[in-house]
Amino acid sequence: MKNSIWSVGMALLAMASCQPGPEKAATPPNIIFIMSDDHAYQAISAYGHGLNRTPNIDRLASEGVMFNRSFVTNSICAPSRATMLTGKYNHLNGKVDNINDFDWNQANFAKVLQGHGYQTALIGKIHLDGAPQGFDYWNVLPGQGEYYNPDFIEMGERKRFPGYVTELTTEFALDWLKNKRDQTKPFLLLYHQKAPHRNWQPSPKYLNLFDDKTFDPPANFFDTYEGRGRAAREQEMEIYGHARWGWDFKLLADPNGDSTMFRGSLRRMDEQQRALWMDAYEQENQDFLKANLTGKELALWKYNRYIKDYLRTIQSVDDGVGELLDYLDANGLAENTIVVYTSDQGFYLGEHGWFDKRFMYEESFRTPLLIRYPKEIKPGSVNSDLVMNIDYAPTFLDYAGVEVPADMQGESFRKLVSGEEVEWRDAVYYHYYEFPGEHAVKRH
Repeated sequence: MKNSIWSVGMALLAMASCQPGPEKAATPPNIIFIMSDDHAYQAISAYGHGLNRTPNIDRLASEGVMFNRSFVTNSICAPSRATMLTGKYNHLNGKVDNINDFDWNQANFAKVLQGHGYQTALIGKIHLDGAPQGFDYWNVLPGQGEYYNPDFIEMGERKRFPGYVTELTTEFALDWLKNKRDQTKPFLLLYHQKAPHRNWQPSPKYLNLFDDKTFDPPANFFDTYEGRGRAAREQEMEIYGHARWGWDFKLLADPNGDSTMFRGSLRRMDEQQRALWMDAYEQENQDFLKANLTGKELALWKYNRYIKDYLRTIQSVDDGVGELLDYLDANGLAENTIVVYTSDQGFYLGEHGWFDKRFMYEESFRTPLLIRYPKEIKPGSVNSDLVMNIDYAPTFLDYAGVEVPADMQGESFRKLVSGEEVEWRDAVYYHYYEFPGEHAVKRH
């Protein structure tokens, strides 16, 4: 009898072992959110404008999805960052301009992920005052930050580091990935570059990039603003009329012989950095001053000095993206890591004669957005839906399998990029608040 019971028991156990058990929970994806500052979509070669080459950022397009209609709610640095973090429009998150305070006590997607087992880090530029909340580790630039020998605030302690800011930000991000994170947890890394923000100081290794090239300006560079209202005519964003001899064009003395404020930037450099800079710029500056250019010729010289420096700073950003992607590949992390590249807004590269952003014209209203996630996103995808920076926070939470807080106003675009049919918005909302203010762009 005992043997029969034992035999039946073993048979039942064998049958049970053949039944499908509960499916093992999927490992939450890692998330790397790369953001640069003022990087125009026109200056990413995957977008096809032909200005420069960004092979590493382009990898995200060829291996993931490129968005053709990605927009911001307010094209200015700090408010855009506040929107990305909170998933809320600026009138609700409270950061309507670059001046007023940001309330870190409100919810942001990093806090939510941190509360659900993610290890989180913020490295680079955030441009929101106060100690960042939602991050196990943070090492950020104070305010706008400096290009050469910058200060960083690491967990509340301010330190100065020798070197170039873009390269240092990449170095710190990789160090966190390699040495500081708990490798048993999924991670969220916000890797945020200062470049290509004004005043566009390139790395020593790219000081002479494009020396052999003359760029043609956009077709509307000499825009007269005919038929448009006061706002277009009364701005202070014109490369020809408003950019500064020292700060923007890197002259130590203006055409009248007066000293410029760029000497202060040179003083921040060490002796070797300063020597390389002077060797790259000063002879060209002297040749320009002797030429005594006027009118259209002067405008084109200014445009070329601006666009070359702007694009040179982007080259270092692209290098950093390449280093990070190589690290993911080498360590078996690429398959389960979402990599996002965007900017806090677009930028004018001479369109309408302008630099800067702020206006709700497409060049600064629209921003680059590229995402790679091999598990769900088909390589080489292109998306033309109207997505916005309020959508980033809910999208990251959706991928992590975490409930989106009720006060987030954006929508997850996860299904859009996985190829599912989704009812989606057919309009977007923009609101610019900062007037009176720098560049004199009217509220709209």
